[in-house]
Amino acid sequence: MIFHTTSRKPVLVAGNGIRAAGAAELVYDFIDKTHIPVLTTMNAVDLVQDRYRIGFIGTYGNRIANMILNECDLVISVGARLGLRQIGHKKELFAPNAKLIRADVDQYELGRNIKEDEEKYHMDARHFLESLLKESIPDYGFWWDKCMAAKKVIEGYDNVEGNLCVDKIAQFLPKNPIVSVDVGQNECWTAQSLWLKGIKGRIHIAGGYGAMGCGLPFAIGASVSVNNGLVFCITGDGGLQMNIQELEVVKRERLPIKIFVLNNRVLGKISEIQNGSYNGRLAQTTQESGYTVPDFEKVANAYGIRAATLTSYESIDEYKEWLADDAPCLLNILLSENTLLIPKIMWETSTIKPDLEVDKLKQINELLGDRN
Repeated sequence: MIFHTTSRKPVLVAGNGIRAAGAAELVYDFIDKTHIPVLTTMNAVDLVQDRYRIGFIGTYGNRIANMILNECDLVISVGARLGLRQIGHKKELFAPNAKLIRADVDQYELGRNIKEDEEKYHMDARHFLESLLKESIPDYGFWWDKCMAAKKVIEGYDNVEGNLCVDKIAQFLPKNPIVSVDVGQNECWTAQSLWLKGIKGRIHIAGGYGAMGCGLPFAIGASVSVNNGLVFCITGDGGLQMNIQELEVVKRERLPIKIFVLNNRVLGKISEIQNGSYNGRLAQTTQESGYTVPDFEKVANAYGIRAATLTSYESIDEYKEWLADDAPCLLNILLSENTLLIPKIMWETSTIKPDLEVDKLKQINELLGDRN
């Protein structure tokens, strides 16, 4: 038996290894059978969508996902390497109340202990989930309901301008869309706030590759792979400049790629580190320190792609017809320069910043903290 039936508050952490194993559909089978909440890593954020979605764990993960992880008593990790971005600097603070079960096809990942008493299964993710689904697992509807209620308590609490922009974009996506994402603040905002209608959509995230500029090439490859079909690309001003010449391919091949540029005119993720860890010594990340951006609308027009500059993400409504036809387009969405990534887990303490309001924290503790 894999599952511990003595558990009252189990979770399954789904990593991208599940998709690599061709087992994405088994995640939904698992939820439908057990009503055990499924959290994801950032790379696998599209594995759990629609009404099943709770969020992803880790440094920039959804606050509620990290809070559920902190209160659960059993973690079943499948196809997730559980690297530093997921478990934090202090391993003992990762899911502190939980027994850990890990399934991974990579024996070298399993050779790295996270908890001294963890159980390890050197198995393909599909075979592991198939074995798990054959077991007699109780229905955890009561725990599922508590987690969803807790999610509702802080819905929108951490939303900054970037999150609100991504949420707005999600409103115009069709069912089961294909979305390719770049690296940087736009990547984290998308992982946190892009919700998909349907359970077969894809969100292509660079993850461990960490290559700025990947968003547009990802979108081109994705479009070609579905017979030059509709693909949405979310990128940042820094990322787009890394491979901006690929706009020529989009135009030449007449690919219906809809490009959203989240443009705060700053290399945001890097400048945050420079501000937080290097006493504000900025270098090549802001206009004053040596970084600038072009007029993306004019650049797109030069390639023969229709484009518009939006002074607010609310104006996306005016271009909904552009987002539904079979021609490429670019929306240059201007954001404030001081847009930040929140929440964030502090490496030194594993606490989530900014702090949660006392009344909301009390409500969530009442929902998740019961260990009776």
